[in-house]
Amino acid sequence: MLRTRILTGIALLLLTMSVQAAPDPDETSVSGGLELGYFGGPGFQLFGMVNNVAREFPMNLRLAIGYTTLEPGKSAEARRVFINDATNGTPEEKGRQMDFRFDLLYPVNILGMSRSYIYGGPRYARFVGNFKYVGGNEDFDVISKQWGVGGGVESYFAMSERVDLVMQLGADFFSKSDLQGHDTRYAPDGDDSNGRDGYTYDDADEAINQPTFEPRLMMGFSYNF
Repeated sequence: MLRTRILTGIALLLLTMSVQAAPDPDETSVSGGLELGYFGGPGFQLFGMVNNVAREFPMNLRLAIGYTTLEPGKSAEARRVFINDATNGTPEEKGRQMDFRFDLLYPVNILGMSRSYIYGGPRYARFVGNFKYVGGNEDFDVISKQWGVGGGVESYFAMSERVDLVMQLGADFFSKSDLQGHDTRYAPDGDDSNGRDGYTYDDADEAINQPTFEPRLMMGFSYNF
Protein backbone atom coordinates (compact mmCIF):
# COMPACT_ATOMS: atom_id res chain seq x y z
CA MET A 1 0.00 0.00 0.00
CA LEU A 2 2.80 2.43 0.90
CA ARG A 3 4.63 1.64 -2.33
CA THR A 4 1.45 2.33 -4.32
CA ARG A 5 1.01 5.70 -2.61
CA ILE A 6 4.61 6.67 -3.27
CA LEU A 7 4.39 5.73 -6.96
CA THR A 8 1.09 7.57 -7.29
CA GLY A 9 2.60 10.67 -5.69
CA ILE A 10 5.60 10.60 -8.03
CA ALA A 11 3.34 10.20 -11.05
CA LEU A 12 1.17 13.15 -9.96
CA LEU A 13 4.27 15.28 -9.36
CA LEU A 14 5.65 14.53 -12.83
CA LEU A 15 2.26 15.25 -14.37
CA THR A 16 2.03 18.56 -12.52
CA MET A 17 5.54 19.55 -13.65
CA SER A 18 4.78 18.69 -17.27
CA VAL A 19 1.63 20.82 -17.49
CA GLN A 20 3.03 23.95 -15.84
CA ALA A 21 3.05 27.08 -17.97
CA ALA A 22 5.89 27.02 -20.47
CA PRO A 23 8.72 29.53 -19.95
CA ASP A 24 8.85 32.63 -22.12
CA PRO A 25 11.09 31.64 -25.08
CA ASP A 26 12.59 35.15 -25.17
CA GLU A 27 13.70 35.16 -21.53
CA THR A 28 16.72 33.53 -19.94
CA SER A 29 15.82 30.06 -18.70
CA VAL A 30 17.46 26.90 -17.43
CA SER A 31 16.90 23.33 -18.58
CA GLY A 32 18.42 20.01 -17.66
CA GLY A 33 18.11 16.38 -18.52
CA LEU A 34 19.42 12.90 -19.13
CA GLU A 35 20.57 11.25 -22.36
CA LEU A 36 21.41 7.60 -23.01
CA GLY A 37 23.30 6.12 -25.91
CA TYR A 38 26.71 5.30 -27.30
CA PHE A 39 30.01 7.23 -27.12
CA GLY A 40 32.92 4.83 -27.17
CA GLY A 41 30.57 2.35 -25.50
CA PRO A 42 27.13 2.34 -23.85
CA GLY A 43 26.72 5.20 -21.42
CA PHE A 44 24.72 8.17 -20.20
CA GLN A 45 25.04 11.94 -19.86
CA LEU A 46 23.57 14.42 -17.39
CA PHE A 47 23.41 18.02 -18.54
CA GLY A 48 22.32 21.50 -17.59
CA MET A 49 21.78 24.32 -20.10
CA VAL A 50 21.23 28.07 -19.94
CA ASN A 51 18.99 29.32 -22.76
CA ASN A 52 18.86 32.90 -24.08
CA VAL A 53 21.80 34.06 -22.00
CA ALA A 54 21.49 37.62 -23.32
CA ARG A 55 19.49 39.37 -26.02
CA GLU A 56 22.55 39.99 -28.20
CA PHE A 57 24.11 36.58 -27.54
CA PRO A 58 22.86 34.01 -30.09
CA MET A 59 24.00 30.79 -28.39
CA ASN A 60 22.98 28.63 -25.43
CA LEU A 61 25.49 27.36 -22.85
CA ARG A 62 25.65 23.76 -21.65
CA LEU A 63 27.63 21.84 -19.04
CA ALA A 64 27.50 18.04 -18.97
CA ILE A 65 29.04 15.04 -17.29
CA GLY A 66 29.08 11.63 -18.96
CA TYR A 67 29.92 8.06 -18.00
CA THR A 68 30.50 5.13 -20.34
CA THR A 69 31.78 1.57 -20.20
CA LEU A 70 34.14 0.46 -22.94
CA GLU A 71 36.70 -2.07 -24.10
CA PRO A 72 39.94 -1.17 -22.22
CA GLY A 73 42.50 -2.74 -24.53
CA LYS A 74 44.48 -5.91 -25.17
CA SER A 75 45.04 -7.75 -21.91
CA ALA A 76 48.09 -9.78 -22.95
CA GLU A 77 49.90 -6.75 -24.40
CA ALA A 78 48.95 -4.55 -21.44
CA ARG A 79 50.56 -7.06 -19.09
CA ARG A 80 53.79 -7.19 -21.10
CA VAL A 81 54.08 -3.41 -21.39
CA PHE A 82 53.21 -2.52 -17.79
CA ILE A 83 54.08 -5.62 -15.69
CA ASN A 84 56.02 -8.58 -17.12
CA ASP A 85 56.08 -11.23 -19.82
CA ALA A 86 54.17 -13.83 -17.78
CA THR A 87 51.20 -15.50 -19.47
CA ASN A 88 49.62 -17.42 -16.58
CA GLY A 89 46.15 -16.67 -15.29
CA THR A 90 42.81 -16.10 -16.98
CA PRO A 91 42.51 -12.47 -18.15
CA GLU A 92 39.51 -10.37 -17.20
CA GLU A 93 39.21 -6.75 -18.29
CA LYS A 94 36.86 -3.81 -18.00
CA GLY A 95 37.03 -0.13 -18.85
CA ARG A 96 35.22 3.05 -17.97
CA GLN A 97 35.41 6.70 -18.84
CA MET A 98 34.08 9.79 -17.12
CA ASP A 99 34.05 13.00 -19.14
CA PHE A 100 33.20 16.63 -18.54
CA ARG A 101 32.12 18.90 -21.38
CA PHE A 102 31.19 22.49 -22.11
CA ASP A 103 29.26 23.39 -25.25
CA LEU A 104 28.03 26.44 -27.11
CA LEU A 105 24.81 25.69 -29.03
CA TYR A 106 23.82 27.73 -32.07
CA PRO A 107 20.24 27.42 -33.42
CA VAL A 108 19.82 26.14 -36.98
CA ASN A 109 17.05 24.70 -39.11
CA ILE A 110 17.80 21.10 -40.15
CA LEU A 111 15.38 19.31 -42.49
CA GLY A 112 12.54 21.48 -41.29
CA MET A 113 13.28 20.84 -37.59
CA SER A 114 13.25 24.36 -36.20
CA ARG A 115 14.48 23.46 -32.70
CA SER A 116 17.84 22.18 -33.78
CA TYR A 117 21.37 23.26 -32.86
CA ILE A 118 24.92 22.77 -33.92
CA TYR A 119 27.19 22.56 -30.87
CA GLY A 120 30.84 22.39 -29.97
CA GLY A 121 33.30 22.90 -27.16
CA PRO A 122 36.16 21.53 -25.02
CA ARG A 123 36.24 18.13 -23.32
CA TYR A 124 38.08 16.54 -20.42
CA ALA A 125 38.07 12.76 -19.94
CA ARG A 126 39.42 10.35 -17.34
CA PHE A 127 39.86 6.80 -18.63
CA VAL A 128 40.46 3.75 -16.43
CA GLY A 129 41.18 0.29 -17.84
CA ASN A 130 41.34 -2.58 -15.36
CA PHE A 131 43.22 -5.79 -16.18
CA LYS A 132 42.97 -8.80 -13.91
CA TYR A 133 44.56 -12.21 -14.37
CA VAL A 134 42.70 -14.78 -12.28
CA GLY A 135 45.20 -17.32 -10.98
CA GLY A 136 48.11 -15.15 -12.13
CA ASN A 137 48.22 -12.83 -9.09
CA GLU A 138 48.01 -9.64 -11.18
CA ASP A 139 45.32 -6.94 -10.96
CA PHE A 140 46.12 -3.38 -12.08
CA ASP A 141 44.59 -0.23 -13.59
CA VAL A 142 45.87 1.83 -16.49
CA ILE A 143 44.79 5.47 -16.28
CA SER A 144 44.87 8.40 -18.69
CA LYS A 145 43.58 11.97 -18.38
CA GLN A 146 42.94 13.80 -21.63
CA TRP A 147 41.75 17.07 -23.09
CA GLY A 148 39.82 17.20 -26.32
CA VAL A 149 37.19 18.94 -28.42
CA GLY A 150 33.85 17.82 -29.79
CA GLY A 151 30.83 18.89 -31.76
CA GLY A 152 27.67 17.76 -33.47
CA VAL A 153 23.99 18.43 -34.06
CA GLU A 154 21.08 18.15 -31.65
CA SER A 155 17.30 18.44 -32.02
CA TYR A 156 14.47 18.94 -29.51
CA PHE A 157 10.89 17.70 -29.88
CA ALA A 158 8.17 18.87 -27.50
CA MET A 159 6.41 16.16 -25.48
CA SER A 160 4.63 18.69 -23.27
CA GLU A 161 5.01 22.39 -22.51
CA ARG A 162 8.09 21.69 -20.38
CA VAL A 163 9.38 18.25 -21.37
CA ASP A 164 11.32 17.65 -24.61
CA LEU A 165 12.64 14.59 -26.36
CA VAL A 166 16.30 15.17 -27.28
CA MET A 167 18.31 13.48 -30.03
CA GLN A 168 22.02 14.07 -30.59
CA LEU A 169 24.62 13.03 -33.16
CA GLY A 170 28.24 14.10 -32.84
CA ALA A 171 31.85 13.14 -32.18
CA ASP A 172 34.66 13.90 -29.73
CA PHE A 173 38.40 14.00 -30.43
CA PHE A 174 40.98 13.57 -27.66
CA SER A 175 44.72 14.19 -27.66
CA LYS A 176 47.11 11.44 -26.60
CA SER A 177 48.07 11.55 -22.95
CA ASP A 178 50.31 9.83 -20.41
CA LEU A 179 49.40 6.20 -19.69
CA GLN A 180 50.00 5.16 -16.07
CA GLY A 181 49.71 1.63 -14.78
CA HIS A 182 51.17 -0.22 -11.78
CA ASP A 183 54.39 1.77 -11.15
CA THR A 184 54.99 2.56 -14.82
CA ARG A 185 54.23 5.68 -16.84
CA TYR A 186 54.60 6.16 -20.59
CA ALA A 187 54.48 9.70 -22.01
CA PRO A 188 53.97 10.86 -25.62
CA ASP A 189 57.18 12.92 -25.44
CA GLY A 190 59.22 9.90 -24.32
CA ASP A 191 59.69 11.11 -20.73
CA ASP A 192 58.73 7.70 -19.29
CA SER A 193 58.98 6.52 -15.67
CA ASN A 194 59.97 2.92 -14.90
CA GLY A 195 59.17 1.85 -18.45
CA ARG A 196 59.95 -1.77 -19.25
CA ASP A 197 63.02 -2.35 -21.41
CA GLY A 198 62.20 -2.52 -25.09
CA TYR A 199 58.78 -0.87 -24.80
CA THR A 200 57.78 2.68 -25.70
CA TYR A 201 54.74 4.92 -25.56
CA ASP A 202 53.62 3.62 -28.95
CA ASP A 203 53.53 0.07 -27.53
CA ALA A 204 51.47 1.23 -24.55
CA ASP A 205 49.11 3.21 -26.77
CA GLU A 206 48.65 0.16 -28.98
CA ALA A 207 47.79 -2.00 -25.96
CA ILE A 208 45.39 0.46 -24.29
CA ASN A 209 42.20 1.88 -25.81
CA GLN A 210 42.41 5.35 -24.32
CA PRO A 211 39.88 7.73 -25.94
CA THR A 212 40.92 9.20 -29.29
CA PHE A 213 37.91 9.47 -31.59
CA GLU A 214 34.46 8.79 -30.15
CA PRO A 215 31.26 9.01 -32.22
CA ARG A 216 28.20 10.00 -30.18
CA LEU A 217 24.62 8.85 -30.70
CA MET A 218 22.38 9.91 -27.82
CA MET A 219 18.69 10.20 -27.01
CA GLY A 220 16.95 11.38 -23.86
CA PHE A 221 14.77 13.96 -22.18
CA SER A 222 15.10 17.60 -21.19
CA TYR A 223 13.03 19.50 -18.62
CA ASN A 224 12.60 23.27 -18.94
CA PHE A 225 12.52 24.85 -15.49
